[in-house]
Parts: sequence; C-alpha cells; structure tokens
Amino acid sequence: MTYPNATGGAPLRPRLRPIFRLQWEDAQDAYVLLYPEGMVKLNPSAGQILVRCDGTRELDEIITELEHLFNASDLASDVYRFLDHARQRGWVD
Repeated sequence: MTYPNATGGAPLRPRLRPIFRLQWEDAQDAYVLLYPEGMVKLNPSAGQILVRCDGTRELDEIITELEHLFNASDLASDVYRFLDHARQRGWVD
C-alpha cells in the first residue's frame, strides 16, 4: 500500500522541513525537534518516525522498518496519523 502525495501521484517520501533539526538529547533521553522558536521533545515512536523522514525513503519503507524495529505489525495507520499531525504542524513536507 502506498500513501500518495497531495496530487495523488508518486509515493510519498516525507522529509523534515529545513527550518527543523532532529537530534538525540542525552539530557532529555529522547529525540528532540529543534526550531528557531523552541524545541519539541518527542516520544520514542515519533522520534523513530522522524529519524526516517529524510526524503530518501518511501513511506512504505519507513513503515516496514518501524514494524521490524518495534516487532509489530499493522503500524501504517498510526504512522499516517502521526505524519498528518507533523504536516499540520509544519514539521515535514
């Protein structure tokens, strides 16, 4: 299954918008999303999704990697929901 882009064309290859930087913070024991106005501390699954949003992986690849990482199946709807949230917040293209 592919998650098409807004035009219904090619599969989506999500990526962080250039204004944001994702990094691991030992002090937070979590991934954080840094931007000029502040920082967002991410939960483990959100961090793992965004780490893979580098513009090189298709969404199906990201989902497969996450299902393997978390030893789970049927994560597609959760990943779609999170990426929709991230798009609404302007984190990803």
